[in-house]
Amino acid sequence: MGITFRKETFRDDFTFKNSPEHIRRFPFPFHEDAYMYAVNIEPHVVGPKGSVLENLIDVDEHYVAEMQDRALVLAEDPLRCQSLPHMTLAGWDLLELLMEQQALGYPEHFTLTRDGDRWRWINRPLGIDDTFTFGDTSTLPYGPMEYITRQSQGDFCILDQRDGNLWMDAGMVTTQADWSLDFDIGMNFFEWHAPVPLAHEKGIFVRALKFLTNIQQGKPARRLNWTMTINPRLDTSPENYHKWGPDRATVTPENVGDKVHLRVELQSFWRLPRSNGIVFPIRCYLIKMDELVTQPKWARRLHRVIRDLPEELATYKGLTRYRPTLVEWLSKLDNGSATSPGFGPD
Repeated sequence: MGITFRKETFRDDFTFKNSPEHIRRFPFPFHEDAYMYAVNIEPHVVGPKGSVLENLIDVDEHYVAEMQDRALVLAEDPLRCQSLPHMTLAGWDLLELLMEQQALGYPEHFTLTRDGDRWRWINRPLGIDDTFTFGDTSTLPYGPMEYITRQSQGDFCILDQRDGNLWMDAGMVTTQADWSLDFDIGMNFFEWHAPVPLAHEKGIFVRALKFLTNIQQGKPARRLNWTMTINPRLDTSPENYHKWGPDRATVTPENVGDKVHLRVELQSFWRLPRSNGIVFPIRCYLIKMDELVTQPKWARRLHRVIRDLPEELATYKGLTRYRPTLVEWLSKLDNGSATSPGFGPD
């Protein structure tokens, strides 16, 4: 049975919303009633049927609308997609990975056929049917990384591994939480994580880098990250801060349920076979408060997490201006009862 893709927008009139089924599969990021940065990396293996982990690359009801929004971002700012010259082979690695995973998980929507280096890719939701020569950039309308990431949900950073470090040398980044590919391109792992508070002194990034540089091919890893966004806006880049930054001042007790969105990133890490690089898909999921609190456990837990969040983290995540309003609104849905262990709803 195929996916029913929604017609919706992530800008202007903001018609995005989640179906009831999609609410229950939302990757809620808190397994307990408090939050602090941790390495929290685990093997990226197939999870329960009906969850965002049912397939290793997730495609959902927002796919077509997200790809349309990506095209708009790239038309406005082509520098959201960049690849340094030595990263072309890694782009072909990524193309192969995403085509294989989408065709494997969603054969009713995607088909990949191969005859040696002659490949045919059919993407039915976007109306694409292309035949090309693998490894020959001239046979595609874009470079291999840009071609496939214009057809894949989430952002993608390709990291070159050298000198005992990881370097952000290529990426397609149009749905980021207030960071810039154009600024970070060419930086190493510690440089692009420099703004994160508390984690450096705890040694979290040293441990994370050691883990990531030892990832093996065929054994991807994953973690969840989160922040909050006002309105269901995918593009919250520094370049467009003038568009989304002022939204933080528009939250009121009357509109908090509709405007405030939990923004969760399912981040995975894959070793690429030919280039030996690591690709870092960052898949963004959005859910408004009115949708999230239909699951009572999530409502109680989120209240406690946001209420008790260390001030440095609240500031870093941009919650300071509307945090009291959100906590007060959530408090009315928290009866003080215990929350069950784990991420899922009751």
